[in-house]
Amino acid sequence: MRKHLLQFIIVSLSLVLFLSSTAQTKQAKPNIIYIYADDLGYGELGSYGQKKISTPHLDQMAKEGMRFTQHYSSAPVCAPSRCMLMTGKNPGHAYIRGNYELGGFADNEEGGQMPMQEGAYTVAAMLKERGYRTAFVGKWGMGVTGTSGSPLKQGFDYYYGYLDQKQAHNYYPTHLWENDKWDSLNNPVINVHSSIDPKTATDADFEKYRGKDYAPAKMTEKALAFIDKNKAHPFFLYLPYTIPHLSLQAPEEYVKKYIGQFQEQPYYGDKGYAPNKYPLSTYAAMITFLDDQVGIILEKIKKLGLDDNTIIMFSSDNGATFSAGVDVKFFNSVSGLRGLKMDLYEGGIKVPFIARWPGKIKANTSSNLLSVQYDIMPTLAELTGKPVKNIDGVSLLPTLLDKPTTQTAREFMYFEYPENGGQIAVRIGKWKGVKVNVLKNPQGNWELFDIEMDPLEKNNMAAANLNIIEKMKEIATSQHQHPQVLDWEFVDPKIKKAANLK
Repeated sequence: MRKHLLQFIIVSLSLVLFLSSTAQTKQAKPNIIYIYADDLGYGELGSYGQKKISTPHLDQMAKEGMRFTQHYSSAPVCAPSRCMLMTGKNPGHAYIRGNYELGGFADNEEGGQMPMQEGAYTVAAMLKERGYRTAFVGKWGMGVTGTSGSPLKQGFDYYYGYLDQKQAHNYYPTHLWENDKWDSLNNPVINVHSSIDPKTATDADFEKYRGKDYAPAKMTEKALAFIDKNKAHPFFLYLPYTIPHLSLQAPEEYVKKYIGQFQEQPYYGDKGYAPNKYPLSTYAAMITFLDDQVGIILEKIKKLGLDDNTIIMFSSDNGATFSAGVDVKFFNSVSGLRGLKMDLYEGGIKVPFIARWPGKIKANTSSNLLSVQYDIMPTLAELTGKPVKNIDGVSLLPTLLDKPTTQTAREFMYFEYPENGGQIAVRIGKWKGVKVNVLKNPQGNWELFDIEMDPLEKNNMAAANLNIIEKMKEIATSQHQHPQVLDWEFVDPKIKKAANLK
């Protein structure tokens, strides 16, 4: 009897160990969460030097992970940054290179932006092939329902949020989208591009720009539901919040945390976007709200026991905004860097990047590795299997996993942006070349900066380094492919000239 009991115990233990081993094998691939801020400047987190805005969760995330100090968005505005992040293409190769707007602001005119092309190979499509459940929750900007750009056609199993960037100007919209279906919110129609008369403005006038259902809170709710539903499987969650992109709108309890801390005057909407009685407090409140959402996601992962098998990354789609109601000088939003959103100078494209993975990414570390968001796709490709062909960038995995000797050295980074006069930038090691107003002056001069010695881009060293400028010109020529939108062709003037001759 004892012999049989002992055999039963041995068999049972063996079965338990086998099942445990099988479960671990099934979940060997890590969960991936990529959180994207919108128009968050390089200096707007405490871990990057911010003094006036509270971001304790992201600061803690930096302490528990790796903080990158030379990381760049792929473009200085929303849609192209998102396209390049999702496809691993640099600005000379990407399908979407600017904010090509369709439709209008009203609900019945919702048209979105240039849709992603049919059959695009995205991060989500790649991870889905590798056994991941995939979700996008937040702001899309690459096509609406009924187009090839719907997230459901771009590798995502599930999505929720704004499809049209223009709709995302309002944090209290009438609706968001869930798997191509309209999801009504408890908000009135709010025209955030209206103004109020300073002479007659009342508290009630300002309150008209606040509804009941705050879109970023809904995003967190849906993100948590996706995590819960897929906790037993490898999952990829792309979470591009709209904060702190204008308009200035935040829940009252968050704004109250800052009222009285700053000397501020009401913003009446005369320069676009929603009026706000406490613009400085509201801007800070929005970033603190975003920070709290990151904290909620982190706590959820810990509570489910997924912490050690989940890599979480955080960044921003471009630099801080230049427009209505936001005082970037007051907050030192880009740490004194030159330029803002829509510029290829440092302030427009240098962004925070934090990566956390307990036990894999060494805690409280920083990296000055030169990196860019079109590196994310090759990084995730190496993390989850084999490299992907026909994309740009390099995998950052060796640096993340503290294996610097195996980190591929990059030859250059290339940027082009067809809007705001047409701009080109190239980074080679410490050198950064910038060429602006290319549309009006294709033969204009390049500027050249030694970013290591001159991070604020004040001293143009082009005249003394013509050999470096020539190399950058060669890179610009080799990396630029003709875009499918003629308005985006500014690098090769003969194409536009030929079109005008027809």
